[in-house]
Amino acid sequence: MELLKQRILRDGKVYPGNILKVDSFLNHKIDTSLTREMAREFSAIFAGTGVQKILTVEASGIALAFAVACEFGVPLVFAKKSQTKNLSSAVYSACAASYTHGCQYDLIVAKEHIAAHEKILVIDDFLALGEALDGLFGICKQARAEIIGAGIAIEKGFQGGGDRLRERGLRIESLAIIQSMDSGSIVFRD
Repeated sequence: MELLKQRILRDGKVYPGNILKVDSFLNHKIDTSLTREMAREFSAIFAGTGVQKILTVEASGIALAFAVACEFGVPLVFAKKSQTKNLSSAVYSACAASYTHGCQYDLIVAKEHIAAHEKILVIDDFLALGEALDGLFGICKQARAEIIGAGIAIEKGFQGGGDRLRERGLRIESLAIIQSMDSGSIVFRD
């Protein structure tokens, strides 16, 4: 998606450790116009797949996932990263590692929110190593839901997570795939 790529080039900042900071428009301060455009793009990409529910992980994926859910007219469910007092004990859970935060966490979804055979589209803001996405797919499998695929705003292709998941036969559609980046440049995969 050219609009997103141009915004990454204009406002993205590359930090040591392969960190791309895009918090000025994607995952801290949200550019709502850009988010709506990305949602429309995902709606077109996954048109005709019968999406019944959107699944993401808290917190930075929620804004984009909400916009996509609105486009499809379906509910949004987000996996929590910690057990809360108001969350049922009947949950699906999966362990995931966060590349950006450098820690492990449990993804938790109440069983009542994902049904067997439901067609689930996973949406997230970033894909690096694919751990969070793998965890969300694991939750879908536990629920016996049908995984339509995943829509990702920015994929760091050089870290291999997306390619590894695609090799397993999963449909991963990213709006911008970064082939390489350093403090002076960002190069996108065609």
